[in-house]
Amino acid sequence: MTALFEEFDDIADLALGLDDPSPGTRIMAVIDLADSADPAAIPYLTRAIGDPDGGVRKQAALALTSFDGPDTAAALVIALSDSDAAVREAAALSLTELKDPKAGDAILPHLGDPDEFKLLSCFAGIKELRRPEAMEPAIAAFSHGSATVRVQAVGVVGWLQDDASLPALRDAAGDIDPAVRRAALAALGFARSGTAQKALVEGLTDPEWLVREAAAETLAKVGSSTCIQALRSALSDDFWQVRLKAVRSLGKLGATEAAMQIGAMMELNLPNLRKECAAVLGELAVQETRPFLAPFEDDADPDVRKNVRWALARIDKAAA
Repeated sequence: MTALFEEFDDIADLALGLDDPSPGTRIMAVIDLADSADPAAIPYLTRAIGDPDGGVRKQAALALTSFDGPDTAAALVIALSDSDAAVREAAALSLTELKDPKAGDAILPHLGDPDEFKLLSCFAGIKELRRPEAMEPAIAAFSHGSATVRVQAVGVVGWLQDDASLPALRDAAGDIDPAVRRAALAALGFARSGTAQKALVEGLTDPEWLVREAAAETLAKVGSSTCIQALRSALSDDFWQVRLKAVRSLGKLGATEAAMQIGAMMELNLPNLRKECAAVLGELAVQETRPFLAPFEDDADPDVRKNVRWALARIDKAAA
């Protein structure tokens, strides 16, 4: 805590430094107001958002991360239009720290803003607030010209976890941009519907491996036995990262019919994949997979060794 804060007792006294002619002193006043953690400081920090010095404005935008609610959000939204890029970026970062759903009141009116940076920042800020009113403008942004905006909008819709958004997310899974497709498939992780599973299974054959990886990973959350064959096909993917997520999903689904196929992958010299295969083989506990595991009981990788030994113990226990 600074000497200035120790000297004065109330927020109004701390705020006196905002009128000092020196930008450095004004910055220190902003810091002291933030350190107070008193909501009464918010109007003063809002005033500092309009300071003539960019450094003071940036510090005020950063200081607002210590607070929450509609007034804080309103000040940060103003700062998103600042002439100084550093101030805008600080405000965008602070918006993502908001947790009070009521803070969304100040953000919602800007979810159609023509300024791309401001629109992106507002979507990022409202995402974790889970305001249902954000769904319509977010879905509208699925057709925005910027893929970055579309990704952020998909994230907003995904966090809402509303079945009404499934058709839009299904369409977004076919977006021209792989980052959007990946985000849409991840967003489908809340929906145990045929629509979601169909999109995810289709995602396993996407031309971009990162999209295939997202599809394989998300099927662990929402997949059913109808997805097992598609996941087994993904075990032959050219990218080990996709295979790893497919192995994990098969384990979550209890796909004992895939155990031998997973066991054969233990011979691949990829420690991360080998470790995952061992863990899943332990979960499935199929006796016939023991020969695939035994050669790696003393593997050079400690994580592989640990998983292999655990898996062997699980198999032996299941057979007892």
